Amino acid sequence: MAFDGITIANIVSDMQQLAGGRIAKIVQPEKDELLLTVNTAAGAKKLLISAGASLPLFYFTEKPRQAPMAAPAFCMLLRKHIGNGRILSLCQPGLERVIRIEIEHADEMGDLVKKYLITELMGRHSNIILTDSEDTVIDSIKRIPAHVSSVREVLPGRRYFIPDELKKKDPLCETPEAFAEAVISSGRGAADSLVGIYSGVSPAVASEICYRAGIDADSPADKGGAERLWESFCGLTDTVRRGDFTPNIVFKNNAPIEFASIPLSVYDGCERRVFEDASSMLEFYYEEKETRERIRQKSSDLRKTVDTVLAREVKKADIQEKQLSDTKKADRFRLFGELLTAYAHELSDGADSVILSDYNDGGREVKVPLDPALTIRANVAKYYEKYQKLRRTKAAVTEQLARTRESIDELLMTAKWIDASQTTEDLDEIRKELSDAGYVKKQQPGAKKQKRAAGVPLHFVSADGFDIYVGKNNTQNEYVTFKMAGPEDWWFHAKGRPGSHVIVKADGCELTDAAFEEAAALAARYSSAGEGEKVEVDYTKRKNLKKPQGGAAGFVTYHVYFSIVAKA
Repeated sequence: MAFDGITIANIVSDMQQLAGGRIAKIVQPEKDELLLTVNTAAGAKKLLISAGASLPLFYFTEKPRQAPMAAPAFCMLLRKHIGNGRILSLCQPGLERVIRIEIEHADEMGDLVKKYLITELMGRHSNIILTDSEDTVIDSIKRIPAHVSSVREVLPGRRYFIPDELKKKDPLCETPEAFAEAVISSGRGAADSLVGIYSGVSPAVASEICYRAGIDADSPADKGGAERLWESFCGLTDTVRRGDFTPNIVFKNNAPIEFASIPLSVYDGCERRVFEDASSMLEFYYEEKETRERIRQKSSDLRKTVDTVLAREVKKADIQEKQLSDTKKADRFRLFGELLTAYAHELSDGADSVILSDYNDGGREVKVPLDPALTIRANVAKYYEKYQKLRRTKAAVTEQLARTRESIDELLMTAKWIDASQTTEDLDEIRKELSDAGYVKKQQPGAKKQKRAAGVPLHFVSADGFDIYVGKNNTQNEYVTFKMAGPEDWWFHAKGRPGSHVIVKADGCELTDAAFEEAAALAARYSSAGEGEKVEVDYTKRKNLKKPQGGAAGFVTYHVYFSIVAKA
């Protein structure tokens, strides 16, 4: 998952079409990023170059980049030295992670001079450097003084050279004897040996070479293993020499996990997608990674909010349950009041307690505590007041606890929906629902409202071929039920608890037992029930559902239905 030498060889091969083109525009959108517009015989091409430490890039793009109001100094210098210059050639030294663009440009006197725009795609050491025809540095997007790097200074006036502190060998110039000696004598695992010895060989490529050779990538290679590695190694270098590249991305669980310019057989069993050129591969890969990272960050923030609110609601429920438990004393206070009233004519004021016979319980003796400072009638009033207060508390807390438990169930369901979200639109819908419920801050009054794209419900196909749609939040529940579903389609929902609306498109056919079971299982899984819990699922035809006027999103009523038990 890096710009190795083979990927860069693929890029350079694809970009030979730039030769003869003129640099029409130079923009520096970010501090370590350039966008060059080159007019070629095939039309204008936009070349994105980035020397970002975490994400160095070099590929064609069609997406515009916003130029800053004032051009940075390095951008102005490039416009002066290579603006309107003609690209003579692009090359890659060996399999180094370096691309040299040779440019012919007229100087102040009108004489044609050559300049080189050199891009080093080396992780945190990446850089974009402009040199003259004698390899003297004119300037760079990142200046590297001696106190930063003792290996090489990258400053105006210094000589440019590719640092060779790692002493790596050029794979394209290797011999069988030298290869075997280098790999065997390294003493390391075969894959680590290849990465450490040869320039431009990434861990992914080294693992692929070992896989094709049929040897363990983590074990040192013996003589026989070195011979098989050499055959696999030669096949790879021949591919580079021929320019026979296959830009492709490997996916696992629908997520891109690796890209390369050669087929990665080591990932057999994983889905892969082949692209026309390296630029389209790289642009897709990094956009997909950026989108997934954005979704991960956004979902992480939302999940943190939900977890915080959930913890608060659980704590509130604990307090309310304790309050409700305390109200169990109400009946005892009522009994004390009734007994004191019944025996008041026999009692004297000033006692701290009295033992009375409970005539409603077979004459059982009951000890009634008294406040000696109060009269008997005042003690009666006190006990009745306590009884009435606890009775009112019980009614209020019972209602509050029911709402708190409902809120906990909804938050648990929201957490599941966040985990199931696949797009930023899904998360935006959930955030709006949390905002409407008062769990997150609403948009400030007067703030410009952005039109949000709608999220897409989950889609499954049953074993019998029926399309099943599952809402990933209340907004989508409303959509699948009242927009996607027809009157004769079937609707499923976990009984008496928050959850997703599940719609099975019948398309005029009778649903099979298997389709009913699969849809019920999805309704159970995407409900607030815990994993493995048995859930009662209601199901009915869509025509039996009603949407109450003014009801919340996803809220429906129904009276005609069937039930099935499924496991979450």
